[in-house]
Amino acid sequence: MRQFRVIPLLVFIQFFGMFLAPLAARADVREAMVKIFAVQNRPDYTNPWNMFGPGSLSGSGCVISGNRILTNAHVVSDNTFIEVRLFGQSKKYEAKVLAVSHEADLALLTVADPEFYKGVEPLEIGELAQVQQAVVVFGFPQGGDALSTTTGVVSRIEHQVYAHSMLSLLAVQIDAAINPGSSGGPVLVDNKIIGVAMQYLGNSENIGYMVPVPIINHFLDDLKDGHHDGFPEDGIYCQTMDNDGLRKRYGMKSDQSGCLVYRLTPGSPAEKVVKPGDVVMQIDDHKIADDGTVEFRPKERTNLNYYVQAHQLGDEMKLNILRNGLDEQVKLKLDLPVGENQLVPLEQYDVQPTYFIYGGLVFAPLTVNYLKTWGATWFANAPKNLVASFQFDQLSKVGEEIVVLTRVLPDEVNRGYHNSGDYRIAKVNDQPINNLKDLIRIVEGSRDEPFVTFTDRWGAAVVLDRKSVEARKHEILDKYRIKDDRSANLK
Repeated sequence: MRQFRVIPLLVFIQFFGMFLAPLAARADVREAMVKIFAVQNRPDYTNPWNMFGPGSLSGSGCVISGNRILTNAHVVSDNTFIEVRLFGQSKKYEAKVLAVSHEADLALLTVADPEFYKGVEPLEIGELAQVQQAVVVFGFPQGGDALSTTTGVVSRIEHQVYAHSMLSLLAVQIDAAINPGSSGGPVLVDNKIIGVAMQYLGNSENIGYMVPVPIINHFLDDLKDGHHDGFPEDGIYCQTMDNDGLRKRYGMKSDQSGCLVYRLTPGSPAEKVVKPGDVVMQIDDHKIADDGTVEFRPKERTNLNYYVQAHQLGDEMKLNILRNGLDEQVKLKLDLPVGENQLVPLEQYDVQPTYFIYGGLVFAPLTVNYLKTWGATWFANAPKNLVASFQFDQLSKVGEEIVVLTRVLPDEVNRGYHNSGDYRIAKVNDQPINNLKDLIRIVEGSRDEPFVTFTDRWGAAVVLDRKSVEARKHEILDKYRIKDDRSANLK
């Protein structure tokens, strides 16, 4: 037989208070949640003198210290107008971008009207999440207008490719639902930010990724001098040393481990300090394993770049290397921003495309932006020679870029070449070029030559009659409604 007893009211309140307290706390943090309404106008890299026209999207964010709103860079990139609205409010306020890190997919917004912040308690930044830790994701996903909360568990912490920048940075995988519109929303533990929702894995069930605290703090610390510099890179390409024969070849002892340097980026911090054939064994006293990983917490490992990316631009970094069997220590001045000396630039935002038109021939540097004009599956659909250049070609000297004849604007002066395009230009008038500025310099600096010859890397040539081109220049531009024969950065 069951027995019933009366529970004193105070005990009842205390008992159920354990469950009600988290709900009350969560109701408080909701007041810092922000829905972001952005208007974007992206450039058309197929017709680089044009824009696609404005389009709208929405995202999420939250208020942090200093009257700032933390969100994703991809929510506000290429923006022309931004508004924000607090949870539970109806009024939208115009916002401006304070700073953006396209590498880390993070951005800070601010609202000039002080009324926006009244009664809002900023959220604090917490600590790096723990695997199997329960988290709550806040955001405004598509499918409704109200704030959504989803719960999940941290399942993995390691380097992942950030879809916005194509850079590999530390990321946290969670099984909470992240959908379009959730981007930029905070991920909380104990009412503190432990991440910013940024992307999800397509064709999978509830596999999402967030920007973790170390990356958030790097971004915020970077801005303390009022300027965003980004992440540094050392310019070292290295390979793993799991193979015993490889280890013996470079004199590795049983208690030594590291990665083998096989290439250095021209103009990089490591170019004159490190040599191909060196074995990098430690970064700032952090040991590198033969598989190219480092321990960032006990029993947790990720890519060795974790400790490179922990530095700010301009920092000094120590390396312990094995050179000709001798253990040495060298120092690098990390003064090169990541991606700065990349032959094919990663996707660019908030900038206009670079182009030059001559005789209806359109020339541009090869960029990921241009490759993406073939759609989401550009890696399979874009011309194979251009994809191969992106994938395999390496920078050989500072300032080098791949110049592509992207298309031809048909005219009588370029008859016979109307279907030409998407191949790399190596020479102009038999002179090798290093970049698009070289091409323009040679074209405009040899006016006494009757012909201009553009040669691709295999020797095929496009030849134009100089007088005919100059006579038709304005007619071609007017016919295709193009204001200038080159982008503003080339004038």
